[in-house]
Amino acid sequence: MVRVKNLDESLDFYCNKLGLVELRRSDSEQGRFSLIFLAAPGDEEAQIELTYNWDPEDYGEGRNFGHVAYRVDDIYATCQKLMDAGVTINRPPRDGRMAFVRSPDNISIELLQHGDALASREPWASMPNSGHW
Repeated sequence: MVRVKNLDESLDFYCNKLGLVELRRSDSEQGRFSLIFLAAPGDEEAQIELTYNWDPEDYGEGRNFGHVAYRVDDIYATCQKLMDAGVTINRPPRDGRMAFVRSPDNISIELLQHGDALASREPWASMPNSGHW
């Protein structure tokens, strides 16, 4: 994921200049952001996510790169396996769709449920955040 300040300029760079293609886009009125997924033509499996926050923010150098995202078949089973192995779940999958952990190098890793979100269940639904992601 890369946060972008100017969506038009960024799309021009990534699509027109680098040759990536836009695969899909989603806008969150409540969260005030847009997510745009790009990939190289013919390689739709390897995607880059552009995050455009509607309210201006200066990211400085380095804060515009947010995290690595990884799609999993069962977010609850994956988080349980990681917890059992001693990994801290920074943002539990309360919604059955998304969680965050950190690598040993302190890189934020987003876990995304493949397909539709799973039904909310315990202990995840009431588990608090730990640290930051």
